[in-house]
Amino acid sequence: MSSTPENPTPGTTRIVAGESAKPKRKRTVEIGVAVGLALLIGAGAAVASTVSRTNEAGAAPAAGTAPATELRLGYFGNITHGPALIGVTKGFIAKELGQTKLSTQVFNAGPAAIEALNAGAIDATYIGPNPAINSYVKSKGESISIIAGATAGGAQLVVKPGINSAAGLKGKTLASPQLGGTQDVALRAWLGHQGFKTSTDGSGDVTINPTENAQTLKLFQDGKLDGAWLPEPWASRLVLQAGAKVLVDEKDLWEKGEFVTTVLIVNKTFAAEHPATVQALLKGHVESVDWLNAAPAAEKATVLNDALKAAAGKALPADVIDRSLKNIVFTTDPLAGTYKKLLQDGVDAGTTKQADINGIFDLTALNSVLGESAAGKTISAGGLGKD
Repeated sequence: MSSTPENPTPGTTRIVAGESAKPKRKRTVEIGVAVGLALLIGAGAAVASTVSRTNEAGAAPAAGTAPATELRLGYFGNITHGPALIGVTKGFIAKELGQTKLSTQVFNAGPAAIEALNAGAIDATYIGPNPAINSYVKSKGESISIIAGATAGGAQLVVKPGINSAAGLKGKTLASPQLGGTQDVALRAWLGHQGFKTSTDGSGDVTINPTENAQTLKLFQDGKLDGAWLPEPWASRLVLQAGAKVLVDEKDLWEKGEFVTTVLIVNKTFAAEHPATVQALLKGHVESVDWLNAAPAAEKATVLNDALKAAAGKALPADVIDRSLKNIVFTTDPLAGTYKKLLQDGVDAGTTKQADINGIFDLTALNSVLGESAAGKTISAGGLGKD
């Protein structure tokens, strides 16, 4: 699970949420077990951390002055998590962390990653914006900070060829990666704007079954799903490997076609105790984004595919990689101006509550890192935090 420049890829533990395609009322036990495991892991980590700090208290520097001994980082095996895939695989993050050990965990969707972060099982994670917002709201601003953007674009509602309009979705069954995840919220909010009622228990005019992405592909191929709102590469996989068609490209729902798909967040307590480690993580992150935006297309596709195989267990066909990359933009800008709408979408979807999200961003370390680069640009928090 550790990494050095000579051996840059840390060990990876796969944590997959939502493996069942059953309606939510039948998934209660499964979700309870998953959450329980996350909490148990977090409790163990918290106890171990407390013992370690007690034993080392006499010799340890004051809080906030020393790098962490370990950074536990989460991400998904999706193209939309390209900066994480590259940062881990090419060793950019481990290199910048120096003597700090890098450990990674691979998740299927945002809510599971948030559970792990809040339980103390990880310290930082790449994630969609809606689970980050939801955690911030539930904790009244105490749980996380968004410290950088990672990816924009790359999410679509893909459906069976016979469905030609929103009206054709009535009575149909659709999937999303996980209840409360960014694509789940986008789907529920969009259906609401089309006049459909949905519920988090799976009832309503359109049934939404939160389902692990690989299972979504199989269920669609078997004719058991009518469509899904998915991030890349899964939208492309359903189109190219299962005969789906695009009913909604999410970029068409946003001004200038810009919407955030992945951000980098950190546990607030960890950030306060180890600012140097957060700064190092961001240096590796920025290097990863820069590499993705400068690499030749063929090399980028090859390295990403190798990283996906390591994270998700299987490489993708070249046409899937190519289509996916055409739909996304790698950027350190979290597009802060979109977050009030993202919050409202979560409220409309029934997955979060109306709240003040001022303070959700802390981009000071990111802007410090960017200020050291040739570009010297500054990313705005849009009045919702520090920049």
